[in-house]
Amino acid sequence: MKKAVLIMILTLLLSVVAAGCINGSNEKEETLIIFHAGSLSVPFKQLEDEFAKYAEENLGVKVKFQDEASGSVKAVRKVTDLGKKADIVAVADYTLIPQLMVPNYTDFYVLFATNEIVIAFTEKSRYADEINPDNWYEILARPGVTFGFSDPNQDPCGYRSLMVMKLADYYYGKPIFEALVEKNTNIHYNGSLIVAPKEIQVKNDKVVIRPKETDLTGLVESGSLDYFFIYKSVAEQHGLKYIELPEEINLKDFKMADYYGKVSIHIGSTGKVIKAKPIVYGVTVPKNAPHRELAMEFLKFLLSEKGRDVFKANHQDFIWPPIAFGNVPEEIKDEVKVEG
Repeated sequence: MKKAVLIMILTLLLSVVAAGCINGSNEKEETLIIFHAGSLSVPFKQLEDEFAKYAEENLGVKVKFQDEASGSVKAVRKVTDLGKKADIVAVADYTLIPQLMVPNYTDFYVLFATNEIVIAFTEKSRYADEINPDNWYEILARPGVTFGFSDPNQDPCGYRSLMVMKLADYYYGKPIFEALVEKNTNIHYNGSLIVAPKEIQVKNDKVVIRPKETDLTGLVESGSLDYFFIYKSVAEQHGLKYIELPEEINLKDFKMADYYGKVSIHIGSTGKVIKAKPIVYGVTVPKNAPHRELAMEFLKFLLSEKGRDVFKANHQDFIWPPIAFGNVPEEIKDEVKVEG
């Protein structure tokens, strides 16, 4: 009798182990490596959570994510200069992909989202009850007021902030760039373009510069920094107060593209000149992506209505349909409009 019970127990144990082995073999585990702009952190977190559920249910893959948020210039240079491998590269300025990654590191890219530059603050900021679209530059220039922007050598929000301040010269007819930028840093206008040296120096404690725009959020929230130039979507996501800037300078309006184009900037870190243009985000899968098949599934998910809904929920405008350039992969052709 004892022998029979023992045999039954052993049989049950073997069945459990066997079932575990069978089930385990059906579900793969893969880790997607994603280099993305800091301003994409919030929507990408939600997108990844939803894709993980989709992949497990429909693709039989348990997906984990290795995210590296940074300025977009830095994100691209991790691939091109440091030789790091990524499955997805998503940047806040799509032109960085054709300028720095095509043709050696990728052969296609997709334009998928837009944004605009605002000036964000809290009720703790000095003169928070006075600042508006007509006097913001006067408020920022006042003694005791501090403001910040991200490093133009690493982050498009940084060089776009400088473009906004230079465009403000033309719009308001006042030397705003000189008062806010040249007086406080070694960034300067040479008569034809803005020059951002490779090593940026801050001359006083009025201006704070950080590697990416989201690094400044905590400083403003804590009250240690009064104002910063940031994307509208990020200000909304963090519940910050902000003022919208005129369309002639906020880099949002596609009809103002020629007007924006009056301003260009030389980026010391890359040696490239970038012309001001409406803000458009871009994404690609590098040629040497470690998990290319799954990366394409994620990209397809991002570019679908599911991705559009995630961005809408996070206060960011989505380009519909997304616009693709280059040797567009078959896997995403149904989700995009192919332009070249």
